[in-house]
Amino acid sequence: MKPFEGEARMFKNLEVFKISHAMARHAGHNQAVVAENVANADTPEYKARALDGFKDSYLASVSMGSTLGQKATRAKHLNGAVPGQIAQVRTDDAAIASPNGNTVSLEGEMLKSLNARRQHDRALAIYKSSLGILRATLSRQ
Repeated sequence: MKPFEGEARMFKNLEVFKISHAMARHAGHNQAVVAENVANADTPEYKARALDGFKDSYLASVSMGSTLGQKATRAKHLNGAVPGQIAQVRTDDAAIASPNGNTVSLEGEMLKSLNARRQHDRALAIYKSSLGILRATLSRQ
């Protein structure tokens, strides 16, 4: 087996680039949900929102690409995901309501924001590393 031959097989369909792209988009979407929660921290009766985890949303998007899952063409369609939608935004059931009914915890949102940044940095690191391996593989042949 030639050097880097195993890596070349790994990049046959370039799935690692699709995954890192999806991870970066998920992190950005998660950051937007956190920002919306922080912006509504003083809004009475506002329910904090959360995003499904990357694994769940990625697996759902992969199955959505097949003919197995239902697809929606508009956001108002029931039981289907709109193409380009990254993950399902849901009400954060773990949040505790304050006396005015608001469930946003600024400390919790700071932690979610930090996790989103780490996920985005991880996605970029995976992309850069994979690109380096691909370039090295191509230059050796």
